[in-house]
Amino acid sequence: MTVDGQEVEVSNEDKVFFPGSGITKGDLLDHSRRSAQYLLPHVRGRLVSMERFPDGIEEDGFFQKDVPDHFPDWIRTEEVEKEGGRLRQLVIEDAPTLAYIVNQGCITPHVWLSRVDRLQHPDRMVFDLDPAGNDPTATFPDVRWAARRLRALLEELGLVPFVMTSGSRGLHVHVPLDREADFDRVRGFAKDAADLLVSRHPERLTREQRKAERGDRVFLDVMRNAYGQTAVAPYAVRAREGAPVATPLEWDELGRSGMHPRRYDVGNLFQRLSRKEDPWKEMERRGRGLGGPSRKLERIRKEEAPES
Repeated sequence: MTVDGQEVEVSNEDKVFFPGSGITKGDLLDHSRRSAQYLLPHVRGRLVSMERFPDGIEEDGFFQKDVPDHFPDWIRTEEVEKEGGRLRQLVIEDAPTLAYIVNQGCITPHVWLSRVDRLQHPDRMVFDLDPAGNDPTATFPDVRWAARRLRALLEELGLVPFVMTSGSRGLHVHVPLDREADFDRVRGFAKDAADLLVSRHPERLTREQRKAERGDRVFLDVMRNAYGQTAVAPYAVRAREGAPVATPLEWDELGRSGMHPRRYDVGNLFQRLSRKEDPWKEMERRGRGLGGPSRKLERIRKEEAPES
């Protein structure tokens, strides 16, 4: 097919990737072309890990960081340091690249929180709010409650949080940064903020890594804030039945009837986008440093520390 003037080799467009709903590779290719204008601003300049399911979601999938030799030379790649060596990874710069990787069975692109020109300095901080249980509709009130508390804290600290459905189980809260801080500092800040929130609501929130120890509490995961770690790209399809899409929201949409982590999918996303602009459109302009927020956080932690 021709995408923005570039010939992209495609094959087996009738192959069913989502058996329960009959969604095919061709459907995903069509979705990639229509969603590119929304997805690309959030992934350009970022290294990508591809979550691939060449035979559909009922078969085993895998993550692939390195770019195979057969990828065409018009696709951008960048060499990056990893433990024990170096790795050549994909960078999605345009709609043809997005279509090409869909044809390779990549359902979900996961992107770095930094850009290739300053890999050690993220421009995003991410909180992954993961509920107890497996029913995203039943657990959504708990996740929504947690997201609102997290938003209030981050805004109190002087940051500007954005929220999106994960397309899976919970919500992701992204915070744009000015790229002054490195990953160690960002991760440390995220841990301290999450710990403060847990100390305020220990019966409803946790940072416990072991699922067996979380009970019915929402897990605040901050471990993606590290060099080489990734987060699902906004407007990416998830490898779940029905092809749900990770969808940026306005904060007031969390309370709308029927909202849950898989509310939007390849079948209804464009109805939404025909009525509403990307809620994250201005995110790039809202990046903040962590100097002032760190000082405020430390002051609050001291004020709220239990007396010994």
